[in-house]
Amino acid sequence: MAHEDHAPQSPVPTGLAGRCPRCGQGRMFSGFLTVAPKCNACGLDFSFADSADGPAVFVMLIGGFIVCGFALWLELAYEPPFWVHLVVSLPLALVVCLGMLRPLKGVLIALQYHHKAEEGRLEK
Repeated sequence: MAHEDHAPQSPVPTGLAGRCPRCGQGRMFSGFLTVAPKCNACGLDFSFADSADGPAVFVMLIGGFIVCGFALWLELAYEPPFWVHLVVSLPLALVVCLGMLRPLKGVLIALQYHHKAEEGRLEK
C-alpha cells in the first residue's frame, strides 16, 4: 500500500501506544523492545527504525529526576535507614525506567517515520 492510502497519524500517541506510525493499527514491537520486521496491518517495513540510545538517554534523565527526587524527599522527610532506601527506591527505579523505555522508543521511531529521518549523506 502506498503512504497516501493512510490518514496521517500523530507520532506521539501512536508511538506511546506502540502502533504502526503509518496506519496506527499494527503493532510496532514483536517483543518488549524488539521492533517487528514489518507492520502486521499495512506491511510497512520497519527497517528504517533505529532509535539507537535515544530512549535510554531520556529514561535516564527523566527517570533519574523522579527517582532521585523521591529518594531525596524520603531522606529529608523521614530520615530512614539505608536499607529502606534500597527496598523502596530500587524497585521504584526499575518500575519507572522499564515503564518508560518502550513508550519512548515507540515515540522516537514514530517521529523518525513522521519526519522521514534517515542517515546523513555527503553528496559529491
